[in-house]
Amino acid sequence: MGEKTKELVSNRRARFDFEIIETFETGIALVGTEIKSLRENGGSLQEAYVKVENNELWLVACTIAPYKFGNINNHEEKRMRKLLMHKNEIKKLKKASQEKGLTIVPLSIYLKNGRAKVKIALAKGKKSHDKRAVIKERDEKRRIQRMMKND
Repeated sequence: MGEKTKELVSNRRARFDFEIIETFETGIALVGTEIKSLRENGGSLQEAYVKVENNELWLVACTIAPYKFGNINNHEEKRMRKLLMHKNEIKKLKKASQEKGLTIVPLSIYLKNGRAKVKIALAKGKKSHDKRAVIKERDEKRRIQRMMKND
């Protein structure tokens, strides 16, 4: 029996702005209309980040659009959402983010066997010259591919 996964929301900008060191899978506490909205691809992780508060992980500034069929019971669009993880993993993330100057960045929200999961990463911010080097390298690869294709 294979695990079924379906990506709902991804943060493509995170891989460009940050150097990913280690990734983790966490659960997320959602209310009813949030999961329905996510299933219709109504979410964004653009400005989102993860913070550790009282030995709990929180997803901050993640936008989940209001569910269009929701009534007065609809959810708040930008509320803090609790991420579910083992205590020892949370302590490890907290220690790394405080000591080494690393940040915790959400990479994607996806469904795994019907449950919403968030892929987070321990990441180090890239400097602007690092970003330019990545762009230059990518352009060079594209140019080489075109040359190979034309021959």
